[in-house]
Amino acid sequence: MSSSIKQTLVMIRASLFSLPRRLAISISMALSIALVVGVLAGFLSMAAGFEAALRAAGSPTVAVVLGGGTNQEMGSDIPASVIRALEAMRGDMGTKRDADGNQVYSREIVIPVEVRQEGGEAAKMLALRGMDSTGPSLRDGVTLSAGRYPRVGSREIVVGDRLAAEFHSLALGQKVRLGPVEWTVVGHFSAHGSAFESEIWADLEAVRSAFDRQGEVQSMRLRLVEPTSMRRLQSVLAGITVSPLVAISEVDLYSAQSSGTANLIRMFGWPIALLMALGATAGALNTMMSSVSDRAVEIATVRALGFSRLSAFVATWVEAILLSAMGAMIGIAASWILFNGWQASTIGANNASMAFQLTVDSKVVAIAGLLGLAIGIVGGALPALSATRLPLTVALRARG
Repeated sequence: MSSSIKQTLVMIRASLFSLPRRLAISISMALSIALVVGVLAGFLSMAAGFEAALRAAGSPTVAVVLGGGTNQEMGSDIPASVIRALEAMRGDMGTKRDADGNQVYSREIVIPVEVRQEGGEAAKMLALRGMDSTGPSLRDGVTLSAGRYPRVGSREIVVGDRLAAEFHSLALGQKVRLGPVEWTVVGHFSAHGSAFESEIWADLEAVRSAFDRQGEVQSMRLRLVEPTSMRRLQSVLAGITVSPLVAISEVDLYSAQSSGTANLIRMFGWPIALLMALGATAGALNTMMSSVSDRAVEIATVRALGFSRLSAFVATWVEAILLSAMGAMIGIAASWILFNGWQASTIGANNASMAFQLTVDSKVVAIAGLLGLAIGIVGGALPALSATRLPLTVALRARG
């Protein structure tokens, strides 16, 4: 057993020491694998970044109530009678109350609005969210980074730091036209890069008045006593028969929104990466067949000296795997430098642009790296098998 291991180690060393003779084609193989890994990592980092932005926005202790039987804010409508019924309830609903025993909630409405960059022709659709004054306090991790929150009834807005960095027209003190009226930017807020930072917040009554949406409420946010209190709130809402109501935790709402877009990104990324992987596998096969041809005399000679077929197989296979590992590391390093933290945006659930950062996390690295290694494993298997079937006489004739 120890003899076979020694033979294998000798063959591996001889194979690796002969790499300078095949430097160009070996580098070509590694770079082709690096390209495949980099492309896949780019798509996966986009999906991971989008999911992370929405996941960071959700809290398990915040309940979002939606009307009309939908689980999306844009198609939801909560009648005023339902809100009055919830306000009047004094029993245990599983939600927190203020010192006077009143429900702490925020009525909200989302309207897509066009925002133009100063001096530019292109416009982006952003989400203008009207909310009660309690709205910001019902969002975990949100802090004012500059200015103040809008006054009740005023045409004032506060914008996320990410939007403020992208649009100079949303700088503190600026006036910007959203829909039919002008609004004044009175504050910026930070939400640690979550989806909240892609929104513009204003007073609910001011938004409803400006866009002729009097009395409309799309969603309500309430603070739960604890995550398990959601069941209690859902049972209370089931007793209200005026309109079908859905209560879902904020974290589940945003997770559902992220899964569709993230899966779509992966659906585009995987076929492209797999097609490229087929080409890279063919390249690896060609490279390793060239390696076997280049070392034909060496392999056949050591076989004649008593080296096992297994040692020839493993040595050739290890060379392919090491080259693919090098390619995978190059691809991962390049994707980290190029993609990690890169700003991107897409259309979110509210038909408005949502900014996020591409994230090359450990999961992306693992999946992309495994694909790179798989190319070397598959592409090196056949040449490694051919190395075990190389007789000395054929090798000497080939050298002629």
